[in-house]
Amino acid sequence: MTARVYAVANQKGGVGKTTSTLNIAAGMAELGAAVLVVDLDPQGCLTFSLGYDPDELEPSLNDTVVGRAALPDTILQHGEVDVVPSNIDLAGAEVTLLSRTGREYLLRGELADLLDSYDVVFIDCAPSLGVLTINGLTAADEVLIPVQCETLSHRGVSQLLDTIGDVKRLTNRTLNVRGLVATMFDARTRHSREVLRDLIARYDLPLVGPPVRKSIRFAESPTVGATLVGAGTNVPGASAYRAIARELLDLPVDEELTAAAGWTDEQRDEVLGVAELTP
Repeated sequence: MTARVYAVANQKGGVGKTTSTLNIAAGMAELGAAVLVVDLDPQGCLTFSLGYDPDELEPSLNDTVVGRAALPDTILQHGEVDVVPSNIDLAGAEVTLLSRTGREYLLRGELADLLDSYDVVFIDCAPSLGVLTINGLTAADEVLIPVQCETLSHRGVSQLLDTIGDVKRLTNRTLNVRGLVATMFDARTRHSREVLRDLIARYDLPLVGPPVRKSIRFAESPTVGATLVGAGTNVPGASAYRAIARELLDLPVDEELTAAAGWTDEQRDEVLGVAELTP
């Protein structure tokens, strides 16, 4: 079976993109899936979050982009998931890509021989709409859009959907937007609920799984080189990511996980109305 490839994208920084990528991936691995995560961000936050020093790693994704190493040679086998690491050198490689023929297809081509070895591939895109993110979208089957439940999220989603439209027209006609992953959700505030309801209605996008509630534990987890899900942490946000992982694997909704995520029927009805949780 060929791996399903997800690009996790939002050019607005600080929305929980890397945290979502890692914890959903860890949730799938917990369920027995073989998962590869690709760090497509020159900041290397995903790489660092798994306990690696990006500046000490060689080869990395940058070496693949400039032609020094094949993508399989960069893969690290972490205790939770396999990872293609990145570091700041990738920022320079982006300039190299600009003069390369077929630059949008580089990652897609490099992943082709790996798809039979994994069940799922996640691409953690950079917080920009540059050529690296275009590579991620061109290589993907579906896009997950993490959104922080605050007013400024609208601008990021609108710009990203415009870019996805261009990619579908020019480099990846089968690309599909799977939906929104609501992060840093505070169910106690009317603002969070109203913003999430408006995002879903305005862009006609489904909500994937329950919203991920705020927790300081997410900020702390990179210090131990593990995800909250992989560490067995049971805060509501970790339960939400486990529920999202199940949904993306087309497994039945686990009502206990949904309850543990703090997503009540009342909140769901207020935000989604009579809409279904899944598309």
